[in-house]
Formats: sequence, structure tokens, C-alpha cells
Amino acid sequence: MAPRPPAGQEYVLTLTCPEAPGIVYAVSRFVMEHGGNINASHQFDDRLTDTFFMRVQFRAPDVTVASLRQDFAAVANELTMSWQLHDVTTPTRALLMVSKFGHCLNDLLFRTSTGALNIEIPAIVSNHRDFEAVAEANGIPFFHVPVTPETKPDAEARLLELVDSLDVDLVVLARYMQVLSNELCTKLEGRAINIHHSFLPSFKGAKPYHQAHARGVKLIGATAHYVTPDLDEGPIIEQDVARVDHSLDPEEMTAAGRDVEAQVLARAIRWHSEHRVLLHHNRTVVFR
Repeated sequence: MAPRPPAGQEYVLTLTCPEAPGIVYAVSRFVMEHGGNINASHQFDDRLTDTFFMRVQFRAPDVTVASLRQDFAAVANELTMSWQLHDVTTPTRALLMVSKFGHCLNDLLFRTSTGALNIEIPAIVSNHRDFEAVAEANGIPFFHVPVTPETKPDAEARLLELVDSLDVDLVVLARYMQVLSNELCTKLEGRAINIHHSFLPSFKGAKPYHQAHARGVKLIGATAHYVTPDLDEGPIIEQDVARVDHSLDPEEMTAAGRDVEAQVLARAIRWHSEHRVLLHHNRTVVFR
């Protein structure tokens, strides 16, 4: 893994706008005029919707992110851009939510501790206390927020309070087994990622891997997506599958599925935190 540059020297610009001549030129000129040098550039022209997507990473050691944002606004307005500009060294503050399955939580904690993910974890939130000791061992504040049908509005209000007070950029449902209300999903739009199993065919309800085993499936998989009011139908960031066969019992199939879930979620969070995911309606453009 390459070392990260010092703060205030390298930036990422992402943009979405209607397709038009001169977009790449305008961005390149802006970087050059600010003493910058582009070291990575990705773009995609969606001809079905005439929409242009771009991610540019560049070095500019003598300017600040605030001044770059202020100056780029004029370029963006001229070309009707939706855009963001970030210092690549600034970590994403990711609040992790978990219930009783800890494989994704533990995987994210390990990857963060090794520097594989450029995130900070200001808190772990759970509707159970199973992983309170894990949070304590990692020096991360743990918040037990129980959820019942009667207390769900209060629990979601508490979650939003934590998101605001802890300056959270991203909420990660790391196998958090509670359905968020439509109102909460809307407030967290583009800022919450969920992981769930996905099979061909798909199995819902209790013990999905046991259901898959009973049907003799040959592929198991997982999907990471942004959370929306449409349950498990938000914009997809990443998916993967693992091939299985008759030799695996339900527990072994469950273990294989959890490995896929952890890997898919980690990739989705890494790409989000590196500003590689551009949302467009119910789809994503992911510059890997």
C-alpha cells in the first residue's frame, strides 16, 4: 500500500454534469492554473442520459482545499456541475452499526487498524450489547440503543443525534438487523451503506444460508448498496459471489457467505471513502 501524501498537498475532485464540449479542458486548466499536476483521471460519458462523470486526483502543494473549492465554484456553475472536492488525506468518519453478527464489524476494525481503510470510527452503535467489549478493546465508544416497535422513533432520533454530534460522514450497517424508517433513510441519503446476502434465487427471512443449502444452490453472494426507503433496493456499489457445492453443510456455507459479505462491504467503504463512487439516481458510477 502506497504511503499517503502529507495533508494539504493532494486532492480529489468528483463531478457529474450534462455532457458538453470542454469539460475535461476546463478541469485540466483549473488544476494547472492552481499549480497542480494531475496524477489520476477517470471519466465516463453515459450516452443513454447524456451525463458526464469524472474523478480527478491531483497534487497542488501551495493551495488549500477551501481556496480550491471557492475558485472551482465558478467553473462548476458555468457547466452545471454537481461536484465535491476533498483532501485525500482526510479520513471519512464512519459510524458502525451492528446487531449480533460480528464478522463485518471485526473485519472493518482490522482493516482500519492496519491503514487499509482511510476511515475514522468515532462510535459503534448496536441494539444489543454483544460487541460492547470489542468496542472497548479497540478504544471506540459504544452506544447501546435498543429498538422495539414502541421505541423505534426514539432510537432513530438518538442515532441522528450521534451522527450530528460526532460529525459522522458515513453510517455503515455492518449486519445491523433493524429496518430503518423511510424518514431516516431519506435523511441519510448517500451517507449510509448496507450489506446483505444475495442469492440466485434470493432467500429472505431467517437463516438464508440454510435455505440456500436446502435448495442446493451453487453460488452464494453479497451486495453492498446505499440505503434508501426501498428496502434492499438502493444504488448498488459492489457485489461478489462464491461458488459452493454439495460438500458444504449449512454452517460451512454460512461461513463462506460471511467471508463474501465482509469483503464486499470493505470494498464499498474503501471506494466511498476514496471518493470513487458517484451517485446518479438509482445507479452508481464506480471509478475503481
